[in-house]
Amino acid sequence: MSMAEIARRAQVGMATLYRNFPGRRELLEALYADEVDQICDAATIAPGQSPDAALVAWLRLQIAFLPDKRLIVSELLEHTDGNGITSHRARAVEAGRPLLAAAQKAGRIRDDLTLEQIFDLIVAIAKLNESPEYLQPLFETALAGLRVPRSPS
Repeated sequence: MSMAEIARRAQVGMATLYRNFPGRRELLEALYADEVDQICDAATIAPGQSPDAALVAWLRLQIAFLPDKRLIVSELLEHTDGNGITSHRARAVEAGRPLLAAAQKAGRIRDDLTLEQIFDLIVAIAKLNESPEYLQPLFETALAGLRVPRSPS
């Protein structure tokens, strides 16, 4: 999408767009950073919510985030060294780490996985060039696999 199209959709003039974002890379970085900020801010356990439910709800935000941002990430990788994307991932991991720790401490989420491994699993699924309808059951299977298996009665 051209900068002119971005300005049109944002309902701002080109001068305003370029005053705030000197180039495409800066605009993409700002968009990506804003999305990551929202994900980091959402890493909370609501009153009355179980730690595992909070973690899974937060991971669903990650899942929703990835396919839509594939184009932004690929363009950022094309125009930068990728360090910004790595630092944003690190911020998201740090924000979510307390959620995983609480769910593991409650004995509801497997304790043999790190958040980095969980992110890598989600990213691996998101990289498949398939429709959302195809990917959704894969994501659900991955999320179900995070839970501690029930012992047979």
